[in-house]
Amino acid sequence: MSNVLSRKAEHKIATGVIGLSIMAMLCLLIYYWQDFVQYCFSVQITLHRYLVLYLLQQNSQQLSGGLMLIVGSFIYGLLHAIGPGHGKFVITTFLATHREKLQASRLITLSGSLMQGVVAVVFVVVLAIMFNLSTGDLSRSRYWIEKVNALLIAAFGVVLICRALGIKLRLFKRGRQAACGCGHHHYPAEHALSTGWRNAIWLTLTIGIRPCSGALMILVFSNAIGMFSWGVAAVMAMSLGTALSIIVLASLVHYAREWMIAANSRRVSQSAASAAQLALLVGGVVLIVFALVLFNTVIPVSANGDFITAGC
Repeated sequence: MSNVLSRKAEHKIATGVIGLSIMAMLCLLIYYWQDFVQYCFSVQITLHRYLVLYLLQQNSQQLSGGLMLIVGSFIYGLLHAIGPGHGKFVITTFLATHREKLQASRLITLSGSLMQGVVAVVFVVVLAIMFNLSTGDLSRSRYWIEKVNALLIAAFGVVLICRALGIKLRLFKRGRQAACGCGHHHYPAEHALSTGWRNAIWLTLTIGIRPCSGALMILVFSNAIGMFSWGVAAVMAMSLGTALSIIVLASLVHYAREWMIAANSRRVSQSAASAAQLALLVGGVVLIVFALVLFNTVIPVSANGDFITAGC
């Protein structure tokens, strides 16, 4: 009996320490948020300049330039995913409110990141190459795509709130509660809370429909100097780097969520329905607030092209 009590006490202490640590990290992040964003922006500009330099070296028949372009683009994707961004926020909120399988979470993250690269390539091919639009028109198109992306995130938040309130939507299937025949409602199993391919597609679109600004910059510049194929290779390397970083984040969120459920299994099983409802409701509200902030802070249209804003 004493061993059971000591284990419960250890679980409570560990949960309290982790909770306080997370609260402290959030407070520090909020306090230094502006400095953090500014630092990320300055680092991004520096990396943009290096990528342009490597493109120019490759254009001058320096083979090392092409290799450094691909490696540098991959590192850019890794570091770009560390900074603030919509993809990380959406996938973190989703995994915190849905007990999705780890493999499915990784596939969604990978597909969304790769889609960002594909959308950037299609964006430049259609608008810059096929229709020969000006850099100002490209900036305006990018501006409206980012606005639509914010609306998609808000719509996904509305879906979560509707599910929390019991409002059925045909597009999304609700997970079933697990039953053991004992008359009690336990926390839904992982397979029961899998959101299905419809939610996976929506989440992939929400992450991937907004092309990375660095990818657009490198594609527009590579097209201008006649090296578009190298620009495409660089963008896909960026997408793989971003995918790797966000997959690591998704895995951490998955294991943290499962640990919290295991550490509080008895309390969670007693209030599974209300806990799931609350998680969905909070997640939906957070996504809507984030979408509003994103909608109102989209980089303005630049008549000279976004690559000027990117510091190139």
